[in-house]
Amino acid sequence: MRKGCMLLERGGGGGFIGKFLLQLLNKRGHKVTVISRKPGERRITWDDVSKKGIPNCDAVVNLAGENVLNPLKRWTQQFKQEVISSRIDTTRTLAEAISRSESPPRSWILVTGVGFYPPSRTQQYSEDSPGGDADFLSRLVRDWEAAAELGVTDRDVKTQLVRVRSGVVLGRDGGALSSMLWPFRLCLGGPVGSGKQPFPWIHIEDLCRLLCQVIEQEGRCGGILNAVSPSSITDTNADFTHALSQALRRPAILPAPAFAIQALLGQDRAVMLLEGQRVAPKKTLESGFTFLYPDLSSALSELLS
Repeated sequence: MRKGCMLLERGGGGGFIGKFLLQLLNKRGHKVTVISRKPGERRITWDDVSKKGIPNCDAVVNLAGENVLNPLKRWTQQFKQEVISSRIDTTRTLAEAISRSESPPRSWILVTGVGFYPPSRTQQYSEDSPGGDADFLSRLVRDWEAAAELGVTDRDVKTQLVRVRSGVVLGRDGGALSSMLWPFRLCLGGPVGSGKQPFPWIHIEDLCRLLCQVIEQEGRCGGILNAVSPSSITDTNADFTHALSQALRRPAILPAPAFAIQALLGQDRAVMLLEGQRVAPKKTLESGFTFLYPDLSSALSELLS
C-alpha cells in the first residue's frame, strides 16, 4: 500500500509544474503532502521539517528553484545568490532530513536541468555524458545534484536518488510557452538569436508522467534520467519557432537579436537562450517510458487546441 509522497516546489506546490503533478498524483491514488511556507491540510512547513523531520512516505520530489530567466529580476549578485540558495539550500535540508529518517523514502527525486551539459550545436549528450563545469548554469546543476547526495549515499539506506534533468517544459498555464505566445499572436514572433541553437524540451504532461513512473517503481529506478522529448536530439530554436508559427497561423519573421537578449538578461543568463544542448532521453526510453508527445507538432497541437 502506498504511503504517499512529499512534494516541494517554489510557491508551495502551487507553481507551474507542481500544480500539474499534484493533480496527476491525486488522480493516480497517491496521498501527497506539500512542503509550504504556511501550514494547512496535507501541508507541512519548513519548521516542521527542521524539527520533526519528514513524515513516512514512499517518495520525496523536489521541484524547488527561483526562476533563473525572470526578466523582471536584474542579474545582480544578490539575485544570483537567491537562485543558488533556492536550489541548493532546500535540497540539502531535505537530503539531511531523509538521512535522519527512521523510515526513509524509497525514492528521492530531484528535478534539475539539461544545462548540466556543455552548450554545443554538434555534440549529442546522454545521461552518461560528463558536464557540470561549462558555465554558471552547469556548475549550479552540478552543485545542486551534489547537495542531494549529502547524507543519502554515505549511509546504508534503501533510498534511491533519481536526478531528472529536464529540458524546457511546455505547458498551458505557465513556463516558457506562455511568455512566447503574445508576441507571436501580435505577429512579432521569430527565432532567438541565430535560431540554430538546440532546443531541448518536454511537454509538461510527459514530465509529470515520468515523475509518476519513478515514484511508482518504488526505489527500483536510480541514477539520471533526461526529461526531453525524443525529437529534442535534432530540434532547434528555429524548428520550435516554425512549429509555433504554424500552430498559431502567424508569421515568425522578427528575430530577437542576440545583443538584445544579452542586454536584457546578462551574459550568464543569455547563454541559456542563445546556446543549447543536443540531448537524448536514452535511459528514459530504456526505462520503458513512452512519450505521449514525442515531437513539437503533437505537443503544440495539444497545448494550443
